Amino acid sequence: MVVGCPKCKVRLKVDETKLSPSGSRFKCPRCATVLLVRKPAAAEKKDLVKNKVLAAHSNPDILGMIVTMLTDQGYKVVTAADGIDVMVKALKELPFLSIVEVALPKIYGFEVCKRLKMRTETKEMKFILVPSIYDKTRYRRDPVSLYGADEYIEDHDISTQLLDKIDKLRGARDAEEPGEPPRAETKQPAASQPEPTPQPVVNITPPPPPKGDTDERIERAKRLARTIINDIYLYNTAKLDDSLRKNTFYAVFAPELKEGKKLYDLRIPQEIRNIGDFYKEAIENFLSAKKKTLS
Repeated sequence: MVVGCPKCKVRLKVDETKLSPSGSRFKCPRCATVLLVRKPAAAEKKDLVKNKVLAAHSNPDILGMIVTMLTDQGYKVVTAADGIDVMVKALKELPFLSIVEVALPKIYGFEVCKRLKMRTETKEMKFILVPSIYDKTRYRRDPVSLYGADEYIEDHDISTQLLDKIDKLRGARDAEEPGEPPRAETKQPAASQPEPTPQPVVNITPPPPPKGDTDERIERAKRLARTIINDIYLYNTAKLDDSLRKNTFYAVFAPELKEGKKLYDLRIPQEIRNIGDFYKEAIENFLSAKKKTLS
């Protein structure tokens, strides 16, 4: 261990194995000040809270649904507004599970998951990643990488699959652990026919403009733009990383970007698009952040 002399400020290396339980006295070799050195107190390891869940989603409606579902099951739910908020609250609250959307502002959800999995305090924390698929009929395969997450769930499956995925992560399918919130009985949906193979959409009718003031509508535009670029990355991780290294991203992903722009223009009214090109802004912000991690 290294200690500093309070008088002359010299830094001294001390062998902890030679320190007595009550502390040992040393003389500073520079100014002869006598120092009493004690072993540093061992940091108390805090356990994750078994009935606490951290949820973060940029869509308030989906976040509200998650909170309601988990609260009804007896969980204490802590919410976060962005990636930085997730980092802070995960370390402070120590939930046993974090449900994190990949398209979070400030720090993307998959980066949050990767960082927290690398920390001693939160490496045992379970993570469910929410890819936020912008067109659920397009993808029929799992994401290429979970970035350290234990599970993933798409937005449109939260209402029917989230509780089962949490039970699986807790190992609670066969028996409840002491101290765990009891699983409330839920009605099982009636048996249905196998889902038919989705057909290509020919005519797309744009939904009505979102309600709310201009700031809220701008935030919705930014959220959709982040979701589109995150989905492109989530399902083409290695290919996108390689294109960034070769500076060929816009050429390689021209079809995906064109498709995403078409969807963006359909869902975001012209008056909001006139305010700023939030689609282009989201792409440039994402690429800038990814290039830093690859350099």
